Amino acid sequence: MAYDEELAERIRALLGDRPGLTEQKMFGGLAFLVGGNMAIAASGQGGILVRVDPEKSDELVATTPAETMDMRGRQIPGWLRVGQADVAEDTALAEWVERGAGYAGSLPPK
Repeated sequence: MAYDEELAERIRALLGDRPGLTEQKMFGGLAFLVGGNMAIAASGQGGILVRVDPEKSDELVATTPAETMDMRGRQIPGWLRVGQADVAEDTALAEWVERGAGYAGSLPPK
């Protein structure tokens, strides 16, 4: 499945013209990076992939529709998947964009 281009455009609009913002195809989708660190991606599996503080992963999984990303049978803290239906509303997507961009922006630039 290719990533949802409309979803990618919505993410792009929410990110605006942040300093250090770039785009790169990865994980079968289109990732948005801040300072070279991935913040959020329109996933090729549908929905979004968001990078968050690993220490907040469990809390976000417990209190939101997010699930921990599974890579080759291993769950990766700090990388969350959120389904398409859960980001259909702009306010919900904006919250995830801010979480991802905020965390990526807190990391040292690459």
